[in-house]
This record gives sequence, C-alpha cells and structure tokens, in this order.
Amino acid sequence: MEYIEVTSKPPEDSKPITLVIGKFDGVHRGHVMLLQKALDYRDGMLAVMSFTDHPNWILRNDIEYKRSLTPLMQKIALMQNLGAERFYNIQFTPKYAQIPARDFVIHYLSRLNIKRLVVGDGFHLGKGRESDTNDLIGYCKEINVAVSVIPLLKDNEEKISSTTIRSHIKEGRIEAAGKLLGRHYVVAGEVIHGNALGRELGFPTINLGHGAEQYVPPKAGVYAGSAEICHSPNESEHRHALISAGYRPTVDGGNYLIEANLLDFSGDVYGKKVNLSFYSYLREELKFNNLEELVKQMKLDELQARAYFQMHHTKQAIIASSKFIG
Repeated sequence: MEYIEVTSKPPEDSKPITLVIGKFDGVHRGHVMLLQKALDYRDGMLAVMSFTDHPNWILRNDIEYKRSLTPLMQKIALMQNLGAERFYNIQFTPKYAQIPARDFVIHYLSRLNIKRLVVGDGFHLGKGRESDTNDLIGYCKEINVAVSVIPLLKDNEEKISSTTIRSHIKEGRIEAAGKLLGRHYVVAGEVIHGNALGRELGFPTINLGHGAEQYVPPKAGVYAGSAEICHSPNESEHRHALISAGYRPTVDGGNYLIEANLLDFSGDVYGKKVNLSFYSYLREELKFNNLEELVKQMKLDELQARAYFQMHHTKQAIIASSKFIG
C-alpha cells in the first residue's frame, strides 16, 4: 500500500481515486461495509484518509482516547486487506482542527483527482464539526466531486460504533466487542523479559511490552485467547493462550501488564512481535493469600480455557482470527 503522511495539504496528484474519509478507530464491521461500498463505486484506485490520533484526545485531552482499538500500523494492514491501495495519514493537531469544512474541500481535497468521495452517515467535517454530509455534498459540487453517503450498519437496531466497542473491551465484554468488530480483539506488542515467576510456578508466560501500550486495555482478568508469534515478516506460528491482563495483586505487580501462557508451546520468543487475540473473559483478577492458591486457580483457568477451545475453535479458526494483522 502507498502511504502518504499529511502535515498540511496533501500533495497534488492527478491519479484518479475513490476516497474514503473517517477515523476508522477499530476498523469494525461498519467500516468494513464502508470500504466494500467504496470498492463497488471505485473509479481509479481506492484511497483512505484518516488521522494519527483520535480528535477527542487531541482537542479535549480525553485520556480514554489516547489509546486506540487499532493503532496506525494495524489500521493500515486491515485497510490493505480490505482493498485500499493508498493511505493518507493526517497529522491531526489543534491547528488542523481549525480548518473550516469548505476550505478543506476547496483548498485541500481539490488537490487530488477524486472521482468519488465516500463517507458514512453522520460524518461531520471542519472546525467544531460544523458541517454535515449535506454541507459536504454542496461543497464537493464546487469541485465536481460526487459524494456517496453510506447508511450506518446496525446490530440489533443499534449502530455499530467504536465508542460501544471500547466500552465492551473495558468492561470485559470481549465477545460482544468481537461481534461488532467482526473479528477477535487483538493487542500486539514485543515480548519483553519479566521476573520469570510464571516459569517458577509451572506456568511460563510471555509479557507484552513495546506496542501494547497503544491499545485500549482490556478489563483486568483472565481470558481464553490465541497468540500469533511473528518469527519473520512471512512466517508466523499460532497457539492457544491463557491470557492475563491487569495488576497481578497476589505478587504486588503494580503496573497494568498483559501476559500470556502459550499452551503446548516451548521456545524462545523474547524480542519477537506477538499478536494476542482475546476470545472470552473467564474471570476477574483476584488476590490470593499465597502462591499455592494462585497456582491452583491457574490450573483451573487452563482447564476452563481448554474446554472453551474444544467447544468453539479449531486451529483454522485461530489462523482466521488474526488474518488481518500485519
């Protein structure tokens, strides 16, 4: 995919494109439908225009939006798998947010050879979200660009939104989040060294480090899931996993950490990228009186996770769950 960083106006380009604009936080089922509709309309290459950071973080300093459902590189990988050929990444800043909607269309989008602009219903543009899709259609007529507004996808009569998915993840409703995403929720990171306590207890774990801090953190607790171990850009290995997210109160862990016990696996994965897919929330994080009680519970957790895998998943399902992750 062609990647273009945009700090001001996009570079002039005469190549015909169909352009889709949005935040695309999560690249959920609604976003997938938007891209699919754009492919139906496509005239020229399919391009996507999105933002580095969520506007709620940049403009309101809302800490809830500092982290993403799909950080940039994952978003790009998902978009590419959905057929996008070019990705405009706008460096969204308070200054950029002051651009009036009409100016953005007339002086920014006009630099591109847009044959059709595709947005979702409810899309707003410009300073203070001043303009809706009707305004957008009017402004685009001035530069001879057709606009298609796609109705929002609903699930049980409720629109599918990134805000709802974030809420599900933070409250441990991981299966509900996966239903709206259209895939399991994934947190990716580089494996770092820990204190090796899990190995001493008979449950060796991998600890996710660099990269994992970019994601919306799942509720503290224990999950059934899977791990994609990236050995090289073209080679990966998949394993069922018992995932623990949280603060490790029994051992006074302190900071939030995501770690995973890879079932039926032995090997050195330090320094490698791992994509952890969250399937099902098994239980809340608990503080035990001693390590013996912790080990006893971990054995029960593993039995519960294996029963879940036997009932719900095959190896093929594991591979399919992470097929979009780059």
